[in-house]
Amino acid sequence: MGSSDQNEYYRKALDSLGRAVFVVAPDFRILAVNQTARARGRAGEGLFCYQIFHGRREVCPECPVAEVFRTGQQVVRRMKGPVREEGESLCLQATPIFNAGGEIEAVTVLDVDLAALGSLENELQRSNAFLRNLIMSSVDGVIAADMKGRILIFNEAASAISGYSIEEALTSLNIRRFYPGDMAREVMRKLRSDDYGGKGKLKSYQVDCLRKDGTLVPISLSAAIVYENGREVASVGFFHDLREKIEMERRLQKTQIQLLQAEKMASLGKLAAGVAHQLNNPLGGITLYAQLMLEEYALDEAAESDLRRILDDAERCRNTIRELLEFARQTRQEIRLNDLNHALSQTLFLLENQSLFHNIEIIKELDPSLPKVPSDVQQLNHVFMNIILNAAEAMEGQGQLRVRTSRSEDGRYAVIQISDTGPGIPEDVLPHIFEPFFTTKEEGKGTGLGLSLVYGIIENHEGKIQVSSEPGKGATFSIYLPLELRAPKGKE
Repeated sequence: MGSSDQNEYYRKALDSLGRAVFVVAPDFRILAVNQTARARGRAGEGLFCYQIFHGRREVCPECPVAEVFRTGQQVVRRMKGPVREEGESLCLQATPIFNAGGEIEAVTVLDVDLAALGSLENELQRSNAFLRNLIMSSVDGVIAADMKGRILIFNEAASAISGYSIEEALTSLNIRRFYPGDMAREVMRKLRSDDYGGKGKLKSYQVDCLRKDGTLVPISLSAAIVYENGREVASVGFFHDLREKIEMERRLQKTQIQLLQAEKMASLGKLAAGVAHQLNNPLGGITLYAQLMLEEYALDEAAESDLRRILDDAERCRNTIRELLEFARQTRQEIRLNDLNHALSQTLFLLENQSLFHNIEIIKELDPSLPKVPSDVQQLNHVFMNIILNAAEAMEGQGQLRVRTSRSEDGRYAVIQISDTGPGIPEDVLPHIFEPFFTTKEEGKGTGLGLSLVYGIIENHEGKIQVSSEPGKGATFSIYLPLELRAPKGKE
């Protein structure tokens, strides 16, 4: 193809465009135009571009051609001022033409279809608005930041979790302040690793978020690095608050422990009942014959002493069997409406004159409006006495004992709280205190059935018992008894 053929080919290519094309010299004179420009009556070769486009006598202040000659870069600009004959606003795309020496010898100006451009802009605005609404209405927190940590995107969920307003985050918050310590650096290290969801990605990583008020919130974070031409330009993270989930897991674990405890108590109750019945008969024979020997025979002092020791030991065994039977719930419940305040006052009256309580301050906070509770008052007295005695022994006879009654917030339970100022219950002991035969007392000072029996009595009343304690701050036993029973209790 010869030079003239090439020029003709290029001319036809320009003429085939649906938009006007102008070639402008450094002095702003129009060197050439295409067929579309001629058809619109804008031939103008030899005239200045500002005359053709704007009817001016000098270069426009925002002239895109002048900017191209100055910078060597393409410029797209919507021009202000007079409109074209068709009544449309003017938008020009100016592109430099370089000679063999790399200098700009002219500028090609394309008259951009402003209607199409406006349509594209409107579509882009609608798309951006839709994406913004998606991000802002997400139930998960969304944060994007550039590689210097400046926040670019921050939605309402992120604001609720972090405590920062959206305006604060976008104007003054650095992503590094969103995490405690060097955790932001650690998150980026994991993002750049292949081990946590693939390079540039992080999936469901549990980490703490540092709120504006300084508190930590556990979150599940999924994040990614944004690349542009292979270069890291930003990071984006999607996260949700784990506090509710963690609390639900804690409650579920507590419920599972309580169910396991109930199953263990039921199994051990059956075993205890069987053992107690098996021991009762031979123990009765031992006691009977020892008593007969004391009454019927003239014995020396040593023999009589041995027989009395047998009787004493047999009585201790009988007491243990009685506890086993109570533990196994082999005694009848006598359910009546009882005044818990009166029952507690009676128990305290029986105990407060004992030497163990002489240096203990007893504080009673009994709600006089508390309704009567369907219960077996003898069994509840046993519960109160066991817990109060344990508290006094834990304080070694010195401290403060607080007994409080109230009604639960939902109105379904009577609540009894017994608190002491003793050393508290160690964390490793706390999960086991209601287990049968578990005791921290010295050998011979407890069977380990006391709190197990308490647990069983409360459970048989369709209630629940909880204990809270911190080392050095005492312990609190909270008993919840329903004001209405689902079904009558009591069995042989």
